[in-house]
Amino acid sequence: MHTIRVVPVEDWWVVRSDGIDNDLMFKSGARAETAAKRLAQALAAGGEPVKLHIHARDGSVAGRFLCPPPPPTPRSERRERAPDLAAA
Repeated sequence: MHTIRVVPVEDWWVVRSDGIDNDLMFKSGARAETAAKRLAQALAAGGEPVKLHIHARDGSVAGRFLCPPPPPTPRSERRERAPDLAAA
């Protein structure tokens, strides 16, 4: 399970995750939180839930979220395969 954290660092807000190589830096906490939620959804699409922790300016945890993977698509909703033209 991946974990994403939004933490204050000096005058910045940083998004950190074991699912990405580099930290993402933002001047706005709201923008950092939005980016973290999008990242959580993208990582969860890989099939595992993602934990998201949002920290306040004082470093305390302001919120914790769990982003589950999307449900599998039922077979009836999957796109039908194109007919095999070689067999015709």
